[in-house]
Amino acid sequence: MSASKGLDSAVELGAIAAPAATPAWQRALLVLLGLVAAIAPMFMLESFHLFQLTMAVIMALAVLGLNIVSGYNGQISLGHGAFFAVGAYITAILMSHWDWSFWATLPFSAAICAAVGFAIGFPALRLAGHYLALTTFSLAVAVPQILKHKSIEDWTGGVQGLFLVKPEAPAGIALSPDQWMYLVTVIVAGACFLLVANLIRSRIGRALMATRDHPTAAEAMGMDIGSLKTKAFAVSAMITGIAGSLSAVAIEFVAPDSFGFGVSITLFVGMVVGGVASILGSLFGGLFVLFVPNIAEAISKAAPGVIYGIILIAFLFLLPDGFAGLLRRVANRLRGRA
Repeated sequence: MSASKGLDSAVELGAIAAPAATPAWQRALLVLLGLVAAIAPMFMLESFHLFQLTMAVIMALAVLGLNIVSGYNGQISLGHGAFFAVGAYITAILMSHWDWSFWATLPFSAAICAAVGFAIGFPALRLAGHYLALTTFSLAVAVPQILKHKSIEDWTGGVQGLFLVKPEAPAGIALSPDQWMYLVTVIVAGACFLLVANLIRSRIGRALMATRDHPTAAEAMGMDIGSLKTKAFAVSAMITGIAGSLSAVAIEFVAPDSFGFGVSITLFVGMVVGGVASILGSLFGGLFVLFVPNIAEAISKAAPGVIYGIILIAFLFLLPDGFAGLLRRVANRLRGRA
């Protein structure tokens, strides 16, 4: 059976995981409300709080990248912090050494990260579960050490890292650098979220969920599982790499120690808290991993990690399927009453 027929068959296999169709007017209303909610903070928040919200959107985009491969395709990855670092360093090197504009670095960073993700995806053809998790874990541990190596120290800045300058708004646009960076981040993240939403609703997205839920049946129907897994890793790494590029410019600094294994764990926590295999849940996950540690530190400066752990455990106990699961239950009850 051809691969095209196999993808067509994924419609039946993916129907279990596919969300119910939403009326067009409801989608339009949600988009309008989302635009208002996204743009309003740019004029309401101070620079520091706007910077925090910018980083929350960036983390949400990185969580979305992880959700593609772990949530929708079922491959456990503990190394997406490495793709985040690669994207950040590609942008930092191009801007600091060759004076590229930030916009020019984004396509290049996305392409490099997609290529790296595609190469890393090949072990996924033979590894699964805990073995794949350990493989990606080794990637997350190795990348910061590689960035410190003397052979590439002239490019990466070694342990001292690289400093960047946040781009200013074009002439004629009365926005501060922080406001402009927030607007750029929202535009790029919105485009990526829309891209992933369309991908998940397509035949390829159904095939990804089919290989996650029914791998044997999917292979029997002619789907190329190996190709789907490697492509999922490539798209996932590309999205996470773009988030890394945005992070480098927003913070105006990159260093190897900023991209340790903790970044990968943070992204994994954001995916689980927001909701596995949920696009909207990725946004909640980004907000959680950015703001909850600050809340924990405000509660107890002596032991913020303990407070954060208690909040996380309580959250997973009360909402085991994340924010997205809560929203789905509320929506189902409202539809049932209607």
